[in-house]
Amino acid sequence: MTDSAQSLPRIITEALGGSALAIAAQRGELSQWYARLPRSAGDWQKHLDEVRGSQRDGAWLTRLGPAIDARGAARARLDRVVAAGGVVVSTGQQAALFGGPLYTIVKAIGALGVADALERMTGIPTAIVFWAATDDADYEEARAAHFAVTGGLRTVSLPPAPQAGIPMSEMPMPGIDALVEELAQACGSASSPEALEIARSCYTSASTLGEAYVRQLRAVLEPLGIAVLDAAHGAVRRAAQPVLTRALESADTIERALVDRYAAIAKAGFSAQVEHVPGLSLVFMTDEGGEKRRLPIASNKRSAISASVERLSPNVLLRPIVERFIMPSAAYIAGPGELAYFAQVSAVADALDLSRPLALPRWSATVLEPRVERLLARLAIRREELRDRHAVERRLVKAKLPAEVADALERLRRDVESDVAALELADRDTLVPPASVQGLRRSLLHRLERAERRYIAGAKRREDALMRDIETAAAGLYPNGMRQERVLNWVPFLARYGPAFMELMRSEATRHAAALVGMSAADLAAVAERV
Repeated sequence: MTDSAQSLPRIITEALGGSALAIAAQRGELSQWYARLPRSAGDWQKHLDEVRGSQRDGAWLTRLGPAIDARGAARARLDRVVAAGGVVVSTGQQAALFGGPLYTIVKAIGALGVADALERMTGIPTAIVFWAATDDADYEEARAAHFAVTGGLRTVSLPPAPQAGIPMSEMPMPGIDALVEELAQACGSASSPEALEIARSCYTSASTLGEAYVRQLRAVLEPLGIAVLDAAHGAVRRAAQPVLTRALESADTIERALVDRYAAIAKAGFSAQVEHVPGLSLVFMTDEGGEKRRLPIASNKRSAISASVERLSPNVLLRPIVERFIMPSAAYIAGPGELAYFAQVSAVADALDLSRPLALPRWSATVLEPRVERLLARLAIRREELRDRHAVERRLVKAKLPAEVADALERLRRDVESDVAALELADRDTLVPPASVQGLRRSLLHRLERAERRYIAGAKRREDALMRDIETAAAGLYPNGMRQERVLNWVPFLARYGPAFMELMRSEATRHAAALVGMSAADLAAVAERV
C-alpha cells in the first residue's frame, strides 16, 4: 500500500434506510411476502444445499459463459464454484455513465463480503456475479454523472435520447470525449490514474453506453473475483426462455396475484414499490426499431412466444426470478427500492410455481475524504448537519454578521415579544380580541425575519470563502441533499486513492456481511485476515 493511512478516506457504514416497506423487510417483519432468511450456520447450509441441488452439474455457467466472459480472479472463482457444485451471490445495477453512482461499487463489494462470509461459514464455494442491467431503458437516469469538486457539485450528461425506450446496450454516446475530459478534471491529481484510464478506454464514441459500462466494471471488479454478467447478451435471454414463456402463458394468473398483493400491501399500511399497470404482462419485447415495450396480456401469446427469444426480456418484478432460475443464486444483495419490490416479486414467483429469490439488504457506506474532513473541522460542524445545507449556511453566516447588527436584531426580537405581551396584559377589558394581538405579533416577527434574511444575504455575498467551503463539503457528503452514495460517481474516489481505497471498502463490507449472515466473531476475524 503506497498511500499513508493519513491520506486515505474513512469508510463509514450507514443504515440503509428506504421506505417503510423496505425498513420492515430489513427487520424481517414481513415473512409472508419474503423468502425465509436463514438465521444460523445450519440454516444457511440447508439453504445453500437447496439452491445448489438443481444446478450442481455446472451447466449454468456453460450457458451463461458468453454473457459473463470472466477472466482472471473472477474466472478462477467461478471455475472453483462449478467444480464443487457451489452457489452464487448476486447483485446488480442498470448501466449508467462512467459506471454510475458510488453505490454501484458499494453493492458489488458488499456482495463479495457476503459470498466470502457464506463460504467461510458453510464450506460451500460461493461466487459473485454482478448483473449489469444493460437491457434497461431508463436513459434519463443513466445519462448523467455527478462529481464533488471545489465549490460544489458538477454534473455532466449525454444529450437527450433521440428515441424513448432504447436499451442501454444500444444507446450511442455522442459527445462522450468531452465528458471524459470533465471526468479527468473531477479526478484531480489522481494518485492512481488507472481508474481514469479504464474509463477513458471504455467510454468512446465507438461504444454504446451498455458496452462501455460492462467493460469498465469488468476491468475494476474482475481482479477482486467478481464476475460481471451482461444482461442484454443473447445467452442470458436464451437461458431465460422457459421463465419468459411461462410468464406469458400465465400472464392472467400473474395479473391476479399482483392485484391481490398490491391490495395486501396497501391494507398493511405500506406503499407498493412498483405501481401496478393493469393489462400488461411482465415481459418486454424489443421491436424492429429497437424500442422496448411491455407486451399486453391480451396480445397474441402464441405469436409473442414464437418470436425470437432474443427480443424478449423480463421486467423488474420478473428479473429476480429469472436470475434465480438461470444460475444457483443463493441471495440477491438489494438496495432499499429493490428490497421493497421483492414484496411483489414473491407473488410472481408463487404464481409461476418457482422458487422465491432471497433478498438481503446491501451494505451502505459514506466515504469521508480527508479534504472534506478538514473542511468540517474548519467549519466546526458535524457531517450529518449538511443534510440541510441551507440551515448550515444560515447559522454560519449569521455568526459572521457585525456584532452591532446581530445585537440590534436580537434586541428588536426581544422588544417585539415583550411589548406585545405588555399590550395583552394592559388590555384588561379585551378591547381587541386576543387573536388580533397575536396576529400583530406574528406580523411584526415575520417582517423582522425578512429583514434578518436580507442582512444574512448581504453577508453571504461578502463571505465567498465560507460559502465555497460549505458548498464543497455539502457536495462531498450530501449532494443535492441526498446521500453521497446515491449521487456521486465512484471513479474519482478510486482514481484519488487507488487499490488501498478498495481494500478499505472491502474490510468494512466484510464486517457488515458477517453481521448480516450471523457469522461468529472468530470466523469474522478469519475472513478479515484473508481480505
